[in-house]
Amino acid sequence: MDEDTGCALGRIEQLIRHAYWSSGSTGIVIGLSGGVDSAVAATMCCRAVGGERVRALILPSSVTLPEDIEDAEEICRRLRMECRVISIDPILDAYRTMPGYTESPYLIGNLMARTRMTILYYHANRDRRLVCGTSNRTEYLLGYSTKHGDSAADIQPIMHLYKTEVYALAETMDLPERVLKKAPSAGLWPGQRDEEEIGLTYAEIDAALASLSRSGWKSRDEVEERVLGMVRASEHKRLPPPGLIPPG
Repeated sequence: MDEDTGCALGRIEQLIRHAYWSSGSTGIVIGLSGGVDSAVAATMCCRAVGGERVRALILPSSVTLPEDIEDAEEICRRLRMECRVISIDPILDAYRTMPGYTESPYLIGNLMARTRMTILYYHANRDRRLVCGTSNRTEYLLGYSTKHGDSAADIQPIMHLYKTEVYALAETMDLPERVLKKAPSAGLWPGQRDEEEIGLTYAEIDAALASLSRSGWKSRDEVEERVLGMVRASEHKRLPPPGLIPPG
């Protein structure tokens, strides 16, 4: 590990420790998917406060791949943190009884994300814990997240890192090789892959975002224009809800 990487990890650990001690919480709860983002975030939490104070919830549905559950469980073993597997299928089935219920990949995907976050916050509220988010800077800027779903959290230790930077940090950690090599996926429907859905690789997106940031958010080629369009279209996800401020 080089000095710059060590400093970056140290800053993240300090962020987590400060949030943990200043809140008076008893621990941290994190949703573990078997993907690189949650694996890196969980590793940082365990380094910051100890694995015995971190609870990982694996929240599969019928479309979750068995190997993703296995990878998440292996991460828990390596980090020596508490691990619980809770299927969200019974909850999704309850939604299907609502009058007027309609299902599509988009609708059920958002329901899954919000259901998982509800379960995480239930555990946090019950046991006075903080919910650790797993969003990275790339997905935050693109709006590639669900409002009040995977974008909700008490702490966001990797929010400042582009997806490619998350992978670079992951390479310095004791994570399963399969986690480092698997195609990024939110796992919201069978065969879903992030880069296929977006239409660009994360390397292309991150390069475009970095260039746009340097140029004052003025696009200079077709890829940057596409990325800028996604950033602009998702601005509502990064702003507080509009409302009138009461007088006085």
